[in-house]
Amino acid sequence: MLELRPTCENCRKALPPHSTEAMICSYECTYCRDCVEHILLNVCPNCGGGFSPRPIRPQQEYVAGVSLQHQPASTKEVFKPVTKAHHLFAIEIQKTQPENR
Repeated sequence: MLELRPTCENCRKALPPHSTEAMICSYECTYCRDCVEHILLNVCPNCGGGFSPRPIRPQQEYVAGVSLQHQPASTKEVFKPVTKAHHLFAIEIQKTQPENR
């Protein structure tokens, strides 16, 4: 189950469970859309993969026991701001589409 991290790992922007700005890689690294597009260049600094919009967990219980109330978002903040070295890493990797990396 997705962890739904509360903030961008780079800039600490709040990314509540209902945020449409949250982007994740396949390892659940979580960044805001602005950082993904303008700083990370759609290259995860932790795995080299690409990003997708993070799904939004339903607030309302449509199925018994399944909702944000029953599986709350994480409150644990992960803060690993990217360094200038990431830019060189990203420039090279971004030439290959995420599905071909």
